[in-house]
Amino acid sequence: MQRPTPAALAAFDAGFPDDERAERRKMFGMPAGFVNGNMFYGVFADGVVLRLPEDRIIALRAEDGVGRFEPMPGRPWKHYVHVEAGPWGDSDTLRGWVEEALDHVFTLPPKVPKPRKKKS
Repeated sequence: MQRPTPAALAAFDAGFPDDERAERRKMFGMPAGFVNGNMFYGVFADGVVLRLPEDRIIALRAEDGVGRFEPMPGRPWKHYVHVEAGPWGDSDTLRGWVEEALDHVFTLPPKVPKPRKKKS
């Protein structure tokens, strides 16, 4: 898994919403934003990832520096889009997309933790 660049980490921090619903946690050792146990925002390689509805993903992928999120070759996350930090890093546009992702994921059912397996 690719580690985030300093620019990606800065973009993540600049875009993180000041909203009591949003919780900062780590996922795979990298900063991520969660709401009701579901990830809405994260950092990966040279940018950030957002969970959005399919119609918004299609629209945003027309923008330069926005594309499919594929953390492993051939294994795309279909509900996520990858936004390069370079062109979008500290922009009001990115902050708007992050708010949109938070609002979208807030409408999803809360994630129920899986029960831990008992040790034998």
